Amino acid sequence: MTTWDSLYARRATRMRASEIRELLKLLDRPDVISFAGGIPDPALFPAREFKQAYSDILGGPEAERALQYGISEGSIRLRQWIVEHMGELGVSCNLENILITSGSQQGLDYIGKLFLSEDDTALVQWPTYLGAVQAFNAYELHFERLEPRANLDASDYLARAEEKGGAVKFAYLSPDFANPTGLSLDLEERKRILSLAGDLACAVIEDAPYQSLRYDGEPVRAMLALDCDCNGGIENSRTLYCGSFSKSLSPGLRLGWICAASEVISRLVLIKQASDLNTPVLNQEAMARVAETKFESHTARTNAIYRDRRDAMLAALEKHMPAGTSWTRPEGGMFIWVELPEELDASDLLERSVETAKVAFVPGRAFHPDGSGGNTLRLSFSCADTGKIEQGISRLGALISETVMSRH
Repeated sequence: MTTWDSLYARRATRMRASEIRELLKLLDRPDVISFAGGIPDPALFPAREFKQAYSDILGGPEAERALQYGISEGSIRLRQWIVEHMGELGVSCNLENILITSGSQQGLDYIGKLFLSEDDTALVQWPTYLGAVQAFNAYELHFERLEPRANLDASDYLARAEEKGGAVKFAYLSPDFANPTGLSLDLEERKRILSLAGDLACAVIEDAPYQSLRYDGEPVRAMLALDCDCNGGIENSRTLYCGSFSKSLSPGLRLGWICAASEVISRLVLIKQASDLNTPVLNQEAMARVAETKFESHTARTNAIYRDRRDAMLAALEKHMPAGTSWTRPEGGMFIWVELPEELDASDLLERSVETAKVAFVPGRAFHPDGSGGNTLRLSFSCADTGKIEQGISRLGALISETVMSRH
């Protein structure tokens, strides 16, 4: 009988199931109000526009090309739209600076494969996006905490990385409405991280799937744009911008992109060729059509709805949460991060919440590479209407209050 464990590569021992995706399997119950899934509301998808786009492609002369293999870099039409979109964000680039990926998650895996050797170090926010931890973890790295306003300087990070037998390869962060906290970096914080990366001679990974979901405040210049400003353009930049259509138009088509210096893109293309050859051409062509005609109007519509839901959740938290509980107040995105009294564990609370309060959330420990953050949790407001948000937060607040009282 084959003993598979003896055949697996050593890195396979570092692969872990997504706690969030495993959790969602258990929470697909109609009687539970779920604030767990960090996903767009499917009722808001531009389904009619996509139906028309696919019909036009498959019913015309482009059908043969759209159903064929494509170039690994991605559809020229979609990449051209992205070039123009990046220009609106302050990044002057061309087609050679864009790689289409099967969702931004694939892009993170490619970045890990390109940059990370065994025992290297990645600097990440704390907490950080669980999917990034999963993508990078297989490459046998170490994580260090990235604090934009902390006192650690480059020499501290370098010394720690050398002690662990590797080098600092990149700083990974979501500067706009991060998953899971919903928080954004201000201009000074972005500049400080770019300066730190320069001192470390490492890359910066700007993960920006929520960038277009802004409800309040003024947009802050993209880190790639700031980097280009300081270094004379994208070819001299150390920042890789990871974009996505999943939160704006459709996650099901699995389309994202990386924008970076052409030297880096050419290396990532080689990984793409060895991985899946190309992202489906049909999906790319349909996305290009919908993005060209509907991106701005669709995001404006969805942002108005998400803004109302965020406001409803913030108001409900203010009304129903007990003393000793705090939360973030994001200007956009899909998430609010809650910190419970220290004596509570969100993982323990979740089981009772689902069974008695009929409310689901994501415990915060999953977002901490070191397993800390037991008294934190993530709430998503994107898929519940304002009535369910009030009802669900009321139940959750009552459960937390009851739990706190029982501990005293």
